[in-house]
Amino acid sequence: MTVATRFAPSPTGLLHVGNARTGLIAWLFARSLGGTFVLRLDDTDTERSTPAFAEAIERDLSWLGLVWDRLVRQTDRQARYDAAIDRLKASGRLYPCYETAEELSLKRKTLLNRHLPPIYDRAALKLTEAERAAYEKQGRRPHWRFFLEDGAIEWVDLVRGPVRFEAKDLSDPVLVREDGRPLYHVSSVVDDIDLRMTHIVRAEDHVANTALHVQMFRALGAEPPSFAHLPLVTDVEGKGLSKRLGSLSLETLREEHGLEPMAVNSLLAKLGTSDPVEPRRHLEELVAEFDWRKFSRATPKFDPDDLGRLNARLMHDMPFEEAADRLAAKGMRADEAFWKAVRPNLSRLDDVGEWWRVANGPIDPVIGDPGFLERAAALLPAEPWGEDTWGEWTGTVKRETGIKGKALFMPLRQALTGRDHGPELKTLLPLIGPTRARARLEGKTA
Repeated sequence: MTVATRFAPSPTGLLHVGNARTGLIAWLFARSLGGTFVLRLDDTDTERSTPAFAEAIERDLSWLGLVWDRLVRQTDRQARYDAAIDRLKASGRLYPCYETAEELSLKRKTLLNRHLPPIYDRAALKLTEAERAAYEKQGRRPHWRFFLEDGAIEWVDLVRGPVRFEAKDLSDPVLVREDGRPLYHVSSVVDDIDLRMTHIVRAEDHVANTALHVQMFRALGAEPPSFAHLPLVTDVEGKGLSKRLGSLSLETLREEHGLEPMAVNSLLAKLGTSDPVEPRRHLEELVAEFDWRKFSRATPKFDPDDLGRLNARLMHDMPFEEAADRLAAKGMRADEAFWKAVRPNLSRLDDVGEWWRVANGPIDPVIGDPGFLERAAALLPAEPWGEDTWGEWTGTVKRETGIKGKALFMPLRQALTGRDHGPELKTLLPLIGPTRARARLEGKTA
């Protein structure tokens, strides 16, 4: 059996870290077994789905490196849903219901007031032909419910272990709206059958839906696939992420925060597992480490600060070969010496611009003691300059002036870089060069 998984976002908004985690884990699982990964856009909600959001989902997944083997749009598959609906109607598993939204709401409230679960009472099954005709004459159009057969619904979940529902405790789900449009349940199951999905990876808020789907698979002549339900991610205080999703969209993390995709992958792949969260440079490393047995049912907590730390570590280890083209795209003709000098001080690649200006100017030097800096300028060594130049020069200045420690180094750093901290000056000073260094020590913009 070739493993096949899918990620099925609705293009009704931007992809955020919660649903991106589901897609990433499905992708890692498929790739760990040499399987296939399908991107399915659940775009049947025509009022809220937009091409712009669909394009954003594709862009975000591509940024993460999650290449899909096939792209499917539900709006292209209406004929398949219609055929499945007709089949369920013919077998008696789909029955028409004429209650209005207000009538159903009243039924639910009545049951809840009696401390009973709000399960549909199947009143529609008791309607006579004459009663149905009367409703039709009134202009009512039915919605259609799936008849759940009595008995236990069971499966062994890859994350949750054995799961069991009793059909009598569930409400017959609505599969078709009054206007004839199919709802999520039927579209999803038909797609999973047609696309030959072997494993469904999704969040734990779909567990009850899965119980419905198990019967629907069988009603349509298919065996259910395997399931993995991931615990929902919360923030560090244990609260849901829903109110913060705008700031946690992948687009925001990429465009506004300048994060590396592997910082996001490295964190999301390990949330809720027994593995430590460490930066990984390539998806292949995460694929090799993937194992369902590492996943816990405990609620994972997402801390955005962890992304910043992972991103900084990726910057500090990034080889020049990987950075060169990206620096060039920013208009920097940087060499390896520059990259090695500044990368320990980068939290994100966008920070490199600050140190490019320090190395190449112009900057406004910070002049604290003009007399001291004038003497230091006079003691600058002759070219060529290398990593030993800083130590030789400061040693000479110390001997000649008697100034040492912070009183020696801080004024020199402030004059040469305009900043109180930054890359080691033994690597930065040769990049600044004698002409700029002398001008800055003399208080000139250079």
